[in-house]
Amino acid sequence: MAMPRRFHFDLKLLAAASALVVIGVIMVFDTSSALAADKLADPFHFAFNQSGGAVLGILAMLAMAAAGQPVYEQKWFVFGLLGLSFGLLALCLATPEVASTHRWLVLAGFRFQPSELAKIAVILFLARTAADAEERINEPKAFLPAIAALGGVVLLILLEPDFGTAVLTFGVGGLLLLIGGVRWKKLLGLGLAAAPVFVTFVLLSPYKIIRVLEFFTKNKDLQKASYQVDQSKLAVASGGLLGASFGEGTQKYFLPAPHTDFIFSVIAEELGLLGSLVVLGLFLVLVWRGLAIALKAPTFASQLVAAGLTFLLALQALLNISVVLGLTPAKGVPLPLISFGRSSLLCSLLAVGILLHISKRRPAARGNV
Repeated sequence: MAMPRRFHFDLKLLAAASALVVIGVIMVFDTSSALAADKLADPFHFAFNQSGGAVLGILAMLAMAAAGQPVYEQKWFVFGLLGLSFGLLALCLATPEVASTHRWLVLAGFRFQPSELAKIAVILFLARTAADAEERINEPKAFLPAIAALGGVVLLILLEPDFGTAVLTFGVGGLLLLIGGVRWKKLLGLGLAAAPVFVTFVLLSPYKIIRVLEFFTKNKDLQKASYQVDQSKLAVASGGLLGASFGEGTQKYFLPAPHTDFIFSVIAEELGLLGSLVVLGLFLVLVWRGLAIALKAPTFASQLVAAGLTFLLALQALLNISVVLGLTPAKGVPLPLISFGRSSLLCSLLAVGILLHISKRRPAARGNV
């Protein structure tokens, strides 16, 4: 295995991720300043917190990218991170509710969302398990621990409840197991077994039932459930080619979460189709470079890690934008690297840092992508 070159990582990936973070901080200020001034008497509150998360995330990204050894492949790190994630997720369920959920912990004054870390931990564990098992991945000794880890994390996230993150984690885990060598029939069986669990959690939440019914039936009596998505689509439609210009959008005053889940709506309204395409283009660069890194990675484990992290960022962005455009029911999944949320930003940049580290571990005789 080729030793990593400390600073020779993928500059295109670094540039795309950095640009998305900068856009995110600017748009968080734009979308939250009025709300923060009204509720907290400080228009910079959310932007300041997002900037702090960006600094911590960039430091974590660069530290991981510059590391001498691939700790994300080492058992002590992989098992330790997964165990920590399980512990923090379980601890969340024992803490008082915040906004009717158990998604956050307060650690040293920092509110942290463990499910963000758990998504990365599951990817590293599944990649390590598949790489260690190789052709034996379909045997119970290898397959069952992988399913237990994935299922355990997804179940704890569902109990918070955080349906969108649970679905995302399950989907990325399934894709990773597929490319890791698990037979598609086994994964189909896993999906069929998991479907009743997801359906049960939907049926136990009246507001989720209403959202699903409104989405599929467009019943006017259920329009309150689609208020967020309706306002989002109005923002996107009113943006036109060039947008209303930065800071001049009006839908951010009607959207309940303009700086979090629906920040892309404000980007579309204020920066127009061209601004939206720039953001989408940056995500496409991120996905392109992530997949290129996966193809060039020197070991099967690092290939799976790179593919899994790329799938995570890509599918999360796709899911968020699909909700913004009204293509799926609202799920509460942030736009990675852009939406307000220090936990999401920190963990997304950590994922980018791992990709950057893998990118410099190129063995000899590899073609360019």
